[in-house]
Amino acid sequence: MSDVTYHIKIKKEYASAILEDLQQIDAIEIMEEDGIPDWQKKESLKRLAAMNTNPSIAINEDDFFKQVEMDEDGKV
Repeated sequence: MSDVTYHIKIKKEYASAILEDLQQIDAIEIMEEDGIPDWQKKESLKRLAAMNTNPSIAINEDDFFKQVEMDEDGKV
């Protein structure tokens, strides 16, 4: 089975029961309200602290997006 994300609409009178059933059979994972995993929050705080300690490691927005585009193209 592929790792595909589906977006579905469920009538609210059925949603809670369906989600509980799917969670019980380990078919879904219910995320925190904000949807940001703890590991990602910790990593962001670590990087922010490093940047505050050494501001010279920061890059500007244009350079960031150039780097992202290069990563997506597989040129890095």
